[in-house]
Amino acid sequence: MVQCMIGEKEAKKLDMIPVSNNTVSRRIDAMSEDILAVLLSRVKKSEFYSLQVDESTDVANLANLLLYVRYLFEGSVQEDFLFCRPLATRTTGQEIFNLIDDFMRTNGINWERCVGICTDGAKSMTGKHTGLIAHIRRVCPSISWLHCSIHREALAAKHMPDDLLAALNDAVKLVNFIKARPLNSRIFTLLCNEMGSEHKSLLLHTEVRWLSRGKVLTRLFELRHELQQFFAENPFHLASSLHDEDFLKRLAYLADIFSALNELNLSLQGVTVTVFNTQDRIEAMIKKLRFWESCVSGNTHLCFPTLHEFLGENDLHLGEHVKSLIIEHLNQLAEQLRKHFPPMDTSGAWIRNPFEVSLPVPQLSFHEQEQLIELSSDGALQLQFKRKPLVDFWAESMTSYTALAKQALRVLMPFATTYLCEAGFSAMAAVKTKHRQRLDAVEKELRLKLSSIAPNFEELCAKMQAHPSH
Repeated sequence: MVQCMIGEKEAKKLDMIPVSNNTVSRRIDAMSEDILAVLLSRVKKSEFYSLQVDESTDVANLANLLLYVRYLFEGSVQEDFLFCRPLATRTTGQEIFNLIDDFMRTNGINWERCVGICTDGAKSMTGKHTGLIAHIRRVCPSISWLHCSIHREALAAKHMPDDLLAALNDAVKLVNFIKARPLNSRIFTLLCNEMGSEHKSLLLHTEVRWLSRGKVLTRLFELRHELQQFFAENPFHLASSLHDEDFLKRLAYLADIFSALNELNLSLQGVTVTVFNTQDRIEAMIKKLRFWESCVSGNTHLCFPTLHEFLGENDLHLGEHVKSLIIEHLNQLAEQLRKHFPPMDTSGAWIRNPFEVSLPVPQLSFHEQEQLIELSSDGALQLQFKRKPLVDFWAESMTSYTALAKQALRVLMPFATTYLCEAGFSAMAAVKTKHRQRLDAVEKELRLKLSSIAPNFEELCAKMQAHPSH
């Protein structure tokens, strides 16, 4: 009709306009459903699976529950996004359980195969009688619960001497004076360019972002000369701190210690990280803190490179006051880490190294101990043990040493952290912005963004009919 009435040129332009108003959303739905079907089939076939769950509020003040699953697939451990569902009213343990339980029953996933669940320490998750864990244990009594290791590390790092806390707060105020004002940000960026600085801006501190504290302090200390120049022309009541040697010593130490905690944080993340890896790294950090404490007591500062470089460049000494603050903080940090991460018992030693274990192992049955003897005498497996992550080693041992591997995987399968959920919420913040706040359910969009499973495009295309206008 357009070609007849107006002409061929206009008709071709009209061909470019999609006739359907939901073409893109239908494609997203189809790809998401295909990925979910593949994931569900894998989880159902897996001998065991574990869950990682967290709740957060989005830009539209809607509470969202995010769930990840860890499962066995083709002799290795896989992790994937399971679902993200809104909580319509309250975020109580009962409501969270009802949402998860409905998903499990609807999709035919057996609760009995769930060996572990990892959450934060919120009351709705951990409540003894009404928390999520209490409700899950009514349907799966053997499940183990783990408090996210990264959350525990963050709790341990909150304690510090008052003078160090004051230095931290002043540093945040200095950053906010520039970052919270667009004009100041532009002037500071121009100043950094003129001075040939490596960095052109400061970083904003966010309490809920685990790595921000170390990065913010490090960037602030690296740009201290630029800040001194900036505040010479833009008065601020804390600007004199940047000329105070004691403040700069404390700032350099805080940048170093929180950078070390950032490295610990990152080491606790990953597909192959288990409770054993987590405990090993925490034990190593506690020993480092004790070692650093003795080094500072002996006037050695090599363990803190930023502080050491600052003292060397300016021919300064640490000073008794700052020295006592650092020793006190290191001691507090070690004690808090020990409080939140008590030593593990030795009952799992045979899982960590089945080739160097003394028999008998009390918690294993007679048949399982026989399998342990056979496995520990297998030279080929011993070579694989040295090359493979621990959890993958036991996953591959399922075919030959089924009973023994099942016992090991019950311990190794649970998540040690909820870092995947936190990454998922960051992705959700990018998908659901203030311009898309009417988008209540973002599960399908998140599945395409977060899942490691690729859609079967050939099968999906075969089911579709091609339309020129699409």
